[in-house]
Amino acid sequence: MSKVRAAVIGSTGRGNYGHGLDVAWLDVPNVELVAVADDNPTGLAAEAKKLKVEQAFTDYRKLLDEVKPEVVSVCQRWIDRHHEMLLACLERGIHVYSEKPFCRTLAEADQLVAAAERTHAKLAIAHQTRYSPRIEIAKQLIANGKIGKVLEYRGRGKDDQRGGGEDLWVLGTHIMDLIRNFSGGAEWCFARVNQNGRPITKSDVAEGNEGLGPLAGDDVRAMYGLADGTTGYFASRRNATGRTSRFGLQIYGSEGVIEIITGHVQPTIKLLVDSGWSPARSKKQWVEVSTAGIGEPEPVKDGGLHVLNVMAIEDLLAAIKENRDPKGNIYQARGATEMIVAVFESHRVGGPVTLPLKTRQNPLTLLEA
Repeated sequence: MSKVRAAVIGSTGRGNYGHGLDVAWLDVPNVELVAVADDNPTGLAAEAKKLKVEQAFTDYRKLLDEVKPEVVSVCQRWIDRHHEMLLACLERGIHVYSEKPFCRTLAEADQLVAAAERTHAKLAIAHQTRYSPRIEIAKQLIANGKIGKVLEYRGRGKDDQRGGGEDLWVLGTHIMDLIRNFSGGAEWCFARVNQNGRPITKSDVAEGNEGLGPLAGDDVRAMYGLADGTTGYFASRRNATGRTSRFGLQIYGSEGVIEIITGHVQPTIKLLVDSGWSPARSKKQWVEVSTAGIGEPEPVKDGGLHVLNVMAIEDLLAAIKENRDPKGNIYQARGATEMIVAVFESHRVGGPVTLPLKTRQNPLTLLEA
């Protein structure tokens, strides 16, 4: 069996190689890592040595044209060049495993989707939690009625120094993907974005960190109407983090709650069978959920993000072979981005907005005052 030829694109000093999207290829069977591109010569040399590849390029387009890999990891964590890098791959019919966030605007997302549909190239986004087997166990618990009828989803970012708009973009994309994974997606959004205790205005807009583009807000509150008839919530406030992370998603049902805490390891999932959602009153206990079930020891070694990256890449390669969409496909990537953009668009218009959004550019560039 011939090996799949894969390559890596990164940018030292501008997000480097993301969350291990480069080294994951070394543990994927039947893959040959053939080249790396990095516009930082020092970083390029170090990465080529780490990946043990001889072909190293400072221009990623030259890599694509000369090496002609079948699959590429776009690893740069900064978002400002995602669109151009992804488009260069997709227009050449090269499949992609991409770092998140997907891209800066819905116009960019639409162009990438169009290119992928035109060339039949497939893209998977690095929302690694989607690939954890524990997520499937959580879905089974819900399907089996363990928390009764699902009523709402509550997600938060890290509430750290990035809290608000930046947290929404950089970490909220994982939460939006989780909400979509369980609920099927959002149909409307009603949100407000504040800065220093007041609604943001045009004067608050500035260039965001990590190439995010125009950004504002240190306090984000959003509500979504979801496809399964439930309601979703997302919130983030700057410097409001606790010593125990709240970064994750809670799924509230008529008979209990499922909590999914995510981060740089396999998600921690806990179940509370309590219709009042209050163990202090009911004396019920949160129980850990493993891949073996409720309260069972975890039989699978964690392995963190690396294992989840390998799972995502293996799913992408299977999707290419089977001519299907990957689990975390380009449409899911655009959908999570749309839920983020909808927050700023709802704030701009001062009311609820329906999805898909009519506005495909950054709403903050359209603020009139």
